[in-house]
Amino acid sequence: MKNNEYKEAVIYCRVSHPRQKKEGSGLGSQETRCREFAGYRDYDIVGVYGDDITGAASNRAGLAEMLIFLRQNRGMVVIIDDISRLARERDVYWPLRKSIARTGAKLESPSVKFGEDADSEFFESILVELAQHQRRKNAEQTKNRMRARALNGYWTLQAPVGFKYVAVEERGKMLMRDEPVASVVQEALEGYASGRFATQADVMRFLQDDPLFPKDSRGIVRHQRVAQLLSQCLYAGYLEMPRWGVSLRPAQHQALISFKTYQRIQDRLRGGFYAPRRKNVSEDFPLRGYVECADCGTPLTACWSKGSHSRHPYYLCPKRGCESYGKSIRRTVIEGEFEDLLHAMTPSEGLSGIAVKMLRKLWDHQQSQGATMAKALSAQLIKIERQAATLLERIIDAQVPSVIAAYEERIRALEEEKVVVRERIATTKRPAQDFDKKVRTALGFLASPCHLWRSERLEDKKTVLKLAFAKRLQYRRGEGFRTANLALPFKVLAQISGAKADMAHPARFERAASTFGGWRSIQLSYGCINVQIVTETNKGQSRIQ
Repeated sequence: MKNNEYKEAVIYCRVSHPRQKKEGSGLGSQETRCREFAGYRDYDIVGVYGDDITGAASNRAGLAEMLIFLRQNRGMVVIIDDISRLARERDVYWPLRKSIARTGAKLESPSVKFGEDADSEFFESILVELAQHQRRKNAEQTKNRMRARALNGYWTLQAPVGFKYVAVEERGKMLMRDEPVASVVQEALEGYASGRFATQADVMRFLQDDPLFPKDSRGIVRHQRVAQLLSQCLYAGYLEMPRWGVSLRPAQHQALISFKTYQRIQDRLRGGFYAPRRKNVSEDFPLRGYVECADCGTPLTACWSKGSHSRHPYYLCPKRGCESYGKSIRRTVIEGEFEDLLHAMTPSEGLSGIAVKMLRKLWDHQQSQGATMAKALSAQLIKIERQAATLLERIIDAQVPSVIAAYEERIRALEEEKVVVRERIATTKRPAQDFDKKVRTALGFLASPCHLWRSERLEDKKTVLKLAFAKRLQYRRGEGFRTANLALPFKVLAQISGAKADMAHPARFERAASTFGGWRSIQLSYGCINVQIVTETNKGQSRIQ
């Protein structure tokens, strides 16, 4: 039957997701069916509009453009493939239906006949309700499937940076390391956990400077991105979805860091180590914040001073009332004296050999204790499981909401403790790594801290300051650095060499020295490891027992 009143028509198509627009042919097949219907009705198609968004949304670019066109060109026909293509929510469908009618347009479809009589309106209402029910049912089924998969240890949402989805036979799509970004993320997480990065701002600068880490549209790594990175348990090989009732559990994908490292990160985050990036901190003054005024104990600040022909870099004390307030220290002077301090800390080749032997002895002892440690950890795991079971029984009898919440929080803490213990058991049972490969970097730093300090990277210079010294250095203008409080490895080497050091002995570390017949004997003990170092004071020779 030909229609003589309406001659021109527009087509509206919709798919639910942009992926369907790229990978499927949903829009194309809808348009083909609508054009076939228009040919049968003898309509001229003057426009085709489409969207790739859910049918529950009313704010759609293609739909808005079509309504503007209909207001400017009245007397059109709007062809849709099905009612669900216009909307899948009753509260969205009926306002759109009225908006189209107010433009003088007529709605038609090859799937349903629209009419003004009571039966047609009733049938249309049923189809709208059916479309809404199908959308909500699909969403419910999808969520249930995703939740069930999460319960089995598979992440089902967007892959975090450092991971990508890979199809695995009989396991579906699962997270895999996305190299080289995964290694960058791993370094950032382990660096924050170990204290290499003192604040989230340091992590942000590290990621910002790394060309491999993805940035936003403006080429910037935001603080929010860093906070999400540090709080994501997926990197530790576990997943948790509180909104879906999925508690913390082992995930199926490979972890980037250990769960113990993840816990250290969370402890640091709860401790309030966040600090915004200061624009006046740069590679020009690497000692800033690590050296304090010897007169008042205030960390030195730094600045560039403008001279008559050029600018000059200075460090200075910012504390008003201090004897050294505002008195500048040339950067070449203080940093030159600092490098001399590092040279003085550098051990001789003989001492480096002693350090290697001490570490190897401690390494061998810890490896031999692996079975005993695993047995003790297994007993601890059984104890934790019993505590959790007892708390579960108490929850059943509890009726006060606050008491139930307290029990649940305690059970959650025990579950996390179980994860850590299981991880430690697995670590103790793991075959020992090669000693030389494990400590090569650390021994290289101990043998020559100046080498890392001469790096052009600000992070490397800060690493030297954090690893070589236990506290801030004190500096007095005109006199130089006060006695440094060295980190434990350098303290030990200093005591072996007989160098003067104003320092306190670390916990569980004991030293006794005696001199006899031109030989100097030093007894060092750490736990159950006892080392005797005998040094010939005249010739500088030494042996370790």
